Amino acid sequence: MKKFALIFLISSWTIRSDAQEEIKNYKPYFAATDYQGKNRMTLREFEQSGQKYYLTVDPQNLETQIIKAAELSTKPISNWQESLYLKGSPYLKAIQAAKQQSIALQDAGITHGFPKEKGITLTIDLCPSHKALDRVIFTSLITEFQKIEKPVPVALSITGKFMTNHAADIDWLKALEKSGDLAITWTNHTFNHRYDPKSPLAINFLLEPGTSVMYEVLATEILMIQKGLLPSIFFRFPGLVSDQKLVDEILAFGLIPVGSDAWLAKGQRTHAGSIVLIHGNGNEPIGVHDFIRLLRTEQTAVHSKQWLLYDLRESITEEFK
Repeated sequence: MKKFALIFLISSWTIRSDAQEEIKNYKPYFAATDYQGKNRMTLREFEQSGQKYYLTVDPQNLETQIIKAAELSTKPISNWQESLYLKGSPYLKAIQAAKQQSIALQDAGITHGFPKEKGITLTIDLCPSHKALDRVIFTSLITEFQKIEKPVPVALSITGKFMTNHAADIDWLKALEKSGDLAITWTNHTFNHRYDPKSPLAINFLLEPGTSVMYEVLATEILMIQKGLLPSIFFRFPGLVSDQKLVDEILAFGLIPVGSDAWLAKGQRTHAGSIVLIHGNGNEPIGVHDFIRLLRTEQTAVHSKQWLLYDLRESITEEFK
């Protein structure tokens, strides 16, 4: 009863925040799906403008897609993490790998990708902030890579509060997607991203007592869809902080936690295949400065195609083929 009440609360909140794109009855729904002769996995169902939709994922390449329910057939799956339907797929392998790396208090989940050549996977966190988006990160990426990689792949870990308070920045990023300059993997980073600098990590961020993980996950996805963003199957813990129970909860939503082995503002160095973390919300100038310096250092290698950026989906797919 509590679950359905919460889902209704999320839908009601969403309508109030953006009446233009009304979403109702948004909830997890796991099903084997046939779409245009290809197998997909359904993760969510919802109603919008009087029609039912599904959020689906291709278990082979990790790409998500929102599809009208009338255009596909579904067969609900119980215990989907053990389903033969997904056996051997990169999606299920990544889920299982993240589960095995869930004990640490910090940086649980996938922290390293598979490089075909020398390069990195760039992830940029957009936590709640009153400061403007660090647009120089994106313009520098486009300038350096436009002749080598277009669109330039980047994963943005976005919070609900950032979307709510930075409408112009979201529109700017969407325009860069539409123009073909950027290929953005929109990663769930929770709605509120609560943080108390006085609390120990064990009771901080998502581990703060009384936190509704369901709300933090689903409300963010709803707002993404309202804003015209396509939710991915990736999730980043605020502060990279979690515990075993929390990781299991996130996995139960069909999401893959993504950490980092190169948080630049903390002085961590990049290596081939690193999942690099910087903040683009104006609150981490050191990390942004270090990344711009990294781009300049690798400029020659970039231009000779010896140092590339990898799409997070492709990087993890290659790792778990």
